[in-house]
Amino acid sequence: MSLLLELAGNKAKARAAAKELSVAQLENLIAGFNNALEKAKEEEAARDAEQALKSARAEEIANLIAKSGLTMEEVALLTTPKAGATKGKTVEPKYRLTVAGETHEWTGRGRTPKVFQEYFDAGNSRESVEIK
Repeated sequence: MSLLLELAGNKAKARAAAKELSVAQLENLIAGFNNALEKAKEEEAARDAEQALKSARAEEIANLIAKSGLTMEEVALLTTPKAGATKGKTVEPKYRLTVAGETHEWTGRGRTPKVFQEYFDAGNSRESVEIK
C-alpha cells in the first residue's frame, strides 16, 4: 500500500507525518492536493458529461429504430458483416495428381506439396498434371 493511501485512511498517521513538515511545506502540499482534487473533479465531470451524451444518443437511436418498425435484433442482423466477406478470393487449383487412388490438387502457389515434388523429382513435368 502506498504511503498516501495509508495517510488518507488514518488521520492520526497523517497528523504524525505532518509534524515532520514545516508550515511552508504543509501549505505547498495542501496546494498540490487542492490542484489534484480540482483536476480529478474536472475529469470526473467530463466523464459524466460524455456518458450522458452517449446515453442521449443511444436513446435517440432507439427511438428511431422503434419508429422504423424494426427491432434491435433485426438491426443487429442487418448490420452484422456477412461471413467470409473479409476473406480473400479462393484460387482454383492449377494442378491435379492422382496417386494410389487419391487425388491431390495444388494451386501452383506457395511451397510445392510433397506429393507433387516427388512426382516432379521422378522426371515428370508440371504440364503433365496441369488442369486444362
